[in-house]
Amino acid sequence: MRNFTSLELAFIGDAIHTAFVRKWALLNHDKPINELHKICSKFCSAVLQSSVLDTLELTDEEKEIARKARNAKIKHQAKNSGTAEYKKATAFEAIIGYLFLSQNYERLNYLLQKSIVNGGTDAI
Repeated sequence: MRNFTSLELAFIGDAIHTAFVRKWALLNHDKPINELHKICSKFCSAVLQSSVLDTLELTDEEKEIARKARNAKIKHQAKNSGTAEYKKATAFEAIIGYLFLSQNYERLNYLLQKSIVNGGTDAI
């Protein structure tokens, strides 16, 4: 695997997390698409991703990826979160992207499942 920047890892991690959440919502909620979108938007928000990151037990390698992603020069801000939350959400997405690109699917699935469980029912 080539060396990707933290923001490149977050870029793919965002897509992987979003696809996972959408699949989960579709399989677990018999609701119209607009309601599914609202559920997914909450689970994929910077606020929720930031709080999920706080609950995860990360490996040393994942901690290093998160640290680099939090310190990356981000050129924009999420509209519904503060800078600290946005940077932590970027760190979460970078970890997801790293695990996906390194094909560590067991760990990836574990963290994605935790993002749903730790996101709680408040998001629904």
